[in-house]
Amino acid sequence: MISATLIASAQWLFLGYFVGLTLLYLSLNLISLVVTLRDRRQRIPGELSSIYSGLEPPISLLVPAYNEETTIVASIKSMLQLNYPQMEVIIINDGSRDGTLDVLKREFRLIPFPEIHRMQLPTKAVRGIYRSPVHKNLRVIDKENGGKADSINAGINSVRHPLFCVVDADSILQRDSLRQLVAPFMDDPSVVAAGGAVRIANGCEVSGGFLKSVGLPRNPLALFQVIEYLRAFLFGRMGWAPLNAIMIISGAFGIFRRDLVVEAGGYRTDSVGEDMELVVRLHRLRRAARQPCRVVFLTEPVCWTEAPEDLRTLQNQRMRWQRGLMESLWLNRSLLFSRHGGAVGWIAFPAMLFFEGIGPLIEVAGYLFMVFAAVGGLISWQACAIFLMLALWLGLLLSASGLLLEQLHFNAYPKTSQLLGLILGLLGENLGYRQLNSWWRLRGLWHWMRGARGNWGKMRRKGSWQRT
Repeated sequence: MISATLIASAQWLFLGYFVGLTLLYLSLNLISLVVTLRDRRQRIPGELSSIYSGLEPPISLLVPAYNEETTIVASIKSMLQLNYPQMEVIIINDGSRDGTLDVLKREFRLIPFPEIHRMQLPTKAVRGIYRSPVHKNLRVIDKENGGKADSINAGINSVRHPLFCVVDADSILQRDSLRQLVAPFMDDPSVVAAGGAVRIANGCEVSGGFLKSVGLPRNPLALFQVIEYLRAFLFGRMGWAPLNAIMIISGAFGIFRRDLVVEAGGYRTDSVGEDMELVVRLHRLRRAARQPCRVVFLTEPVCWTEAPEDLRTLQNQRMRWQRGLMESLWLNRSLLFSRHGGAVGWIAFPAMLFFEGIGPLIEVAGYLFMVFAAVGGLISWQACAIFLMLALWLGLLLSASGLLLEQLHFNAYPKTSQLLGLILGLLGENLGYRQLNSWWRLRGLWHWMRGARGNWGKMRRKGSWQRT
């Protein structure tokens, strides 16, 4: 018979997890709010993109692509029209099995380019390099399939500039995004990486590579992800930034110093979380060598990306993300509580490990324990209901705080109908979707524990929001 002490201890453990998670993210939200109010007082709109006008360092855009024939043309057109004085766009076709390369050849009139391909970072074999006679700053690398990290490394081998920016092939950048995101590198030589906000493009309208209007997706799964992304980027990133404890720069939109990335060995091809792993590794290596290392996040530069709209694709994505998270933490575990780890090693790392790493295990176990304990008569149904309602309320509080911050800082969805849609999405996200997501993440944790290998993952692109 299970003792009353054991049952009570389990209840307090699960309750403590939900309360601790909420307090952590509410604290990050408070920091984000303070930063938002401070920036609003200190900066006028558009100032960030004009301070260094004409002085920006040259930059290389790397676009890894695998089976992206539906969305890649509009995305590349968007990048070619960015408001930036000197840049090159390098598309890396990672052995796509669809018509990605054919679409690129036809749309941009690609011709073979006899360029010597440097091999500072080992990659799968490069089959050919092409350039566009119409867009002199556009090149395409066609290579054997090796995964996203391998593709980015191939792009790094070919870049001609000191900074590179990785952008997903299904993404749209706002015109001033690069100028805004490059500013920290000009302000502070200790900056090694910078990331911008990523938002959901489903429901928006893009024409000719430009974002024409912002809208909400009609698909419920995509709508729930809008809430998730607001929470993750607005206070999940923004809150850690003042502590210099950012552990991830989104693989969809981030700028890095090429020399430091090459020195660190490039992107790891044996991790499905290559974006996070690289950032954590840069923290670990540079802090161990007592070298300055600052990773920044800016809210103004925005990248719009397509979110999955079917359960299978979303499930695979979240399982892959969870495996990537655990791989990143495990491979760089020496950073945890290290002597020179700073806030990232002493605060962010343990928080990420407990609340995001093993958090799905605790959360799913908490739900199951309370329900089965009530069914078995070990606890009252009233106690079970109180626990579940409290967990729901804490989740709603986090989502609502992210939505509030969005309305104060951006107000990207100004219409009353859009606000109502977000509120409905907030409720739906916490009533079923969050629990389902925890189950997917738990499966990802299990896959990591048994050493499962990942890959690009199959993302079903609709591209209905894009008009070329």
